[in-house]
Amino acid sequence: MFRACNQALLASETDNVDPVSSLRRIEAAARSAQVRPISYSVRLDLGDDPSGFAAETRIAFTAEAGSSSFLDVHPRQLTAAVLNGVALDIEADFADGRLQLGELRESNELVVDAVMAYSHDGEGMVRHVDPADGRTYLYAMSFLDAAPRWFACFDQPDLKAPFTLEVSCPPDWIVAGNGPAVQSGPGRWTISQPRPVATYMTTLVAGPYHSVHGSHDGIPLAVHARASLAEFLDREAAALFEHTGRCFDELHRLFGMRYPWGDYHQAFVPDFNAGAMENPGCVTFRDQMIFRSRTTDAERVQRNNTIAHEMAHMWFGDVVTMRWWDDLWLNESFAEYLAHRVCDALGEPAAWVQFGVSRKGWGYAADRRPSTHPVAGNGASDAAGALNDFDGISYAKGAATLRQLATRLGDDVFLAGLRGYIATYAFGNAELADLLAAWSDAGASGITEWADQWLRTSGMDTLRVDGTTLVRIAPAGQPVQREHAITVATYPASERAPLLVAGDVTELPIAAHGLVLPDAGDETWAKIALSQPVWAGMAERFPAVDPIARVVVWNALKQAVADAEVDPALAVRIVAAAVPSEEGDVMLGDLLAWVVEPMSSAYLIDPGPALDVVRTAVDAALAAAAPGSGRQLAAMRGVVATSVDVARLVGLLAGDLPAGVVLEPDLRWRLVARLCALGHFGLDDVEAELAADDSTEGAEHAARCRALVPTAQAKAAAWQLLMHDTELSAALLYATARGFWHRDHAAFTEPYVARYFDEILGTAQLRSGWVVGQVARLAYPHTAVSTHTLALAEELLARRDLPPGIARSVVDCTDDLRRAVTARARLA
Repeated sequence: MFRACNQALLASETDNVDPVSSLRRIEAAARSAQVRPISYSVRLDLGDDPSGFAAETRIAFTAEAGSSSFLDVHPRQLTAAVLNGVALDIEADFADGRLQLGELRESNELVVDAVMAYSHDGEGMVRHVDPADGRTYLYAMSFLDAAPRWFACFDQPDLKAPFTLEVSCPPDWIVAGNGPAVQSGPGRWTISQPRPVATYMTTLVAGPYHSVHGSHDGIPLAVHARASLAEFLDREAAALFEHTGRCFDELHRLFGMRYPWGDYHQAFVPDFNAGAMENPGCVTFRDQMIFRSRTTDAERVQRNNTIAHEMAHMWFGDVVTMRWWDDLWLNESFAEYLAHRVCDALGEPAAWVQFGVSRKGWGYAADRRPSTHPVAGNGASDAAGALNDFDGISYAKGAATLRQLATRLGDDVFLAGLRGYIATYAFGNAELADLLAAWSDAGASGITEWADQWLRTSGMDTLRVDGTTLVRIAPAGQPVQREHAITVATYPASERAPLLVAGDVTELPIAAHGLVLPDAGDETWAKIALSQPVWAGMAERFPAVDPIARVVVWNALKQAVADAEVDPALAVRIVAAAVPSEEGDVMLGDLLAWVVEPMSSAYLIDPGPALDVVRTAVDAALAAAAPGSGRQLAAMRGVVATSVDVARLVGLLAGDLPAGVVLEPDLRWRLVARLCALGHFGLDDVEAELAADDSTEGAEHAARCRALVPTAQAKAAAWQLLMHDTELSAALLYATARGFWHRDHAAFTEPYVARYFDEILGTAQLRSGWVVGQVARLAYPHTAVSTHTLALAEELLARRDLPPGIARSVVDCTDDLRRAVTARARLA
C-alpha cells in the first residue's frame, strides 16, 4: 500500500486538495462519544518531489459496535482506505475533507493511504528552500486543525493517543518529533511517543538542520536550525541550554511532576506563523529567534519568555489538554502567567515589565474592541471560529487574572490546586469546572464567584482617583462586581499602600497629592484613568516614577489616546520627555515603536512637529547610551525609524556609525527600509541589498522594502502578491503587507483603499487557516484615516458571507481606525 502511494504521487502532480469543513463543537462531542483512538502509526516518504509526499496512517480505535463516524484527512489525493480489512469506496465515502466510517466494531483498524501536499503557509507539512544554500527544510505545524494536512486522524483536542512515526528521507537529513528519534539506517527514522498526544500538537522536523545537543538533569536536550544559521546557533546554544535547564528546575518545583515527554528538542524553523508551538518533546519556534545581529535586552527577554511559555505548556496543554477550544485559556493564560513568573524567579529583572508594556498592552487593545470576549467559555461553535480567540485576552488578560488569583489565594493553595489538577487529569482532558474544583479541594474559597467575575465576563473596569477616593466603573453592559487587589502610590513622595477595591467607591489609604497612581504595581487588569491636569504635567513628574509604575502610566496613556481623552500630540511630547530617563530598552523600544505606529501613521493629523521633538530626544538618548548596550541599539533603531535626513541615513549605511553600533544585517535592512520609504531607494537598490544578503531573512526584508518603495509600479506589484498570489510563502506575504501602507505614500496607495474592501474576501478562496486573517489584518488600509474608509469598512462588515478570520481582522482594524478618526475630530 505504501508503494501504491508513491506511484500515485508521481501520477497526480496536478491534483488539488479537496475543500474542507471546519469541525463543529456538536460534531466533536458526538464523535468523542462514539470513538476512542488507541494508537496512531504513520509512515511518511519524504522523497525528492517538491510538491508532495506519501503518507500511510494506521489507526487502532474502539467504537460502539454498529455505530458510524468520520475521519479527517485533507490530501492532495486519497489513494486507498481500508477499514477492518474491507476497502472503502473513496468516491462515495470521502468528501469535504472527511472520510465516512460505517458499521464500526468494538475494536477497529483503519489504514489510509494518501498523497499529501507540502505547504508554504505555515500549516501542515511546511517545505522551505533556503535561498542561502538551496537546501530543503521541512516541519509539521498541526495547530489548530492542520494535522489532517499531513496525516489522517480524528482531529479534535479530546481524542488523544500515542503516536509512532516511521520516516523515509534523504540520508543527510536529521529527524525530530514528539518522542525520541531512532535512526535504523541512512534516511530511515522511527519516532515513538507512548503517552497520549492531541493531534493538534503532533509535529515532525526533518531536513539538513544544524543541531547542537546537551542535557539537563537527565533530560536530553537539542536545538536545531537551518545550516545557514549554524554559526549563530552555535553562538546562542549555551544561553538556550542554560535558560532551558533553569526553567525545568523551576517548573519541576512548581508542578511537583517531572517533565514526562522524553527528549526536549527546540527547533527554530522558517516561515513560522506564530512565535512558537508547544509540541510535546519538540517545540517549534520562529527562526528569527536565532539572532543574526546584535539584539536589545527586550528581544532576549522576549525569547526567554517564549522558551519558558512553551515549557509550561508541557504540563498545561500537553499533559492536561482542554476538551474543546472554549477552554483554550487553560493552555495560554497559564503558560503566559507561568512563563513570566518563572523568568522573574530566575532573576530576569524585566520579566514583569515586558509583560506589562508588551503583552498587557496587546490584551488591553483586544479587550476594548467590539470583538472582546470572556477569558473562558467563549462559545466557539467550530474550530475556525476558535482560532480568532487566540488573542491578547486569552493570553495576557487571562495571565493577569491568574496573577491576581495567586495573590488572593497565596502560593500554598494556588499551587496545590494546580498540582491536584495536573495529577487528576494527567494525559487526559479537562475543563474550567475541573480546575475550579481542584482549587476548592486545595482550600480556595469563593473560587466560583471569582471565575464568574473575571473569567466569564468581558471588558475591563476603569479605576480613577476622585479626591480622596478610588472610583471603580464597570464596563458597559457588564455590571459585574470585580475585586481588585492593588497598590496605590503617590509621586514624587513615593508613598505606597495596598488597597482592596471591593466596591464602586473605596477610600484611598494614602494622602492624595501629586500624582496618585492606582495599581502602581501593575497587579490587576483595568483601565487606569488619569485626569487632564495630571497628563498635562506628566512630562515633569515622570522621572520620579519607578519602572513597574511606568508600565502602568504608559498603558494608561495608550488607552487614553485610543479613547480620545488625551491629545495625541501631547502623548508624543510625554514620550519624548521620558526617553532620557528610560535606562533600559524594554520600554524604550516599545514607546518608540508606538510613536511611529500608530501615532504618526494614524492619530496625528500633522506628525511633523511632534516627531521633531522625538527625534531630538532619541538623538540625545543615543549620545548618552553606553556603547554596545541594548539602550544604544534601541535608540539607534529609533533614529532610523524617525529620521527624514537622507544624507544622514546614507552615511549610516556607509558605516558612519557611533562607537558601539555595528552595521549588521538587521540594522542595515532597517536603514534600507527607511530610505525606500523616503523615496531615496528604489527596486534596483533593494535587489542589490538582497544579492548581498541572499538568505531567508534577507528575502523577508526585501519583500517589505519592495512594498515600501513609493512608486506606482512597486505598489501594483505588491498588491498583486497580497490579493492574488497563491505561491508566495506566508512569511513573504506578511512582509509585503507590512510595507504596503505608509502615511507619506497616499498618492500611490489611495486607489487601493476601496480595492481592499472589494478584494480581500477573495483571498479566502486562495488560502486557508491562519494566513487568511493575518493578511486581512496586515493589509488593512490603516493609514487612510477618514470617514470614507470607515463607510467602506462598514459596508463590508454588513455582509453575511465573511470567513471568520477576515471578519475578525476587519472588525478589529475598523475599530482602531474609528478611534483614530474620532481622536482627530475631537482633539484637532
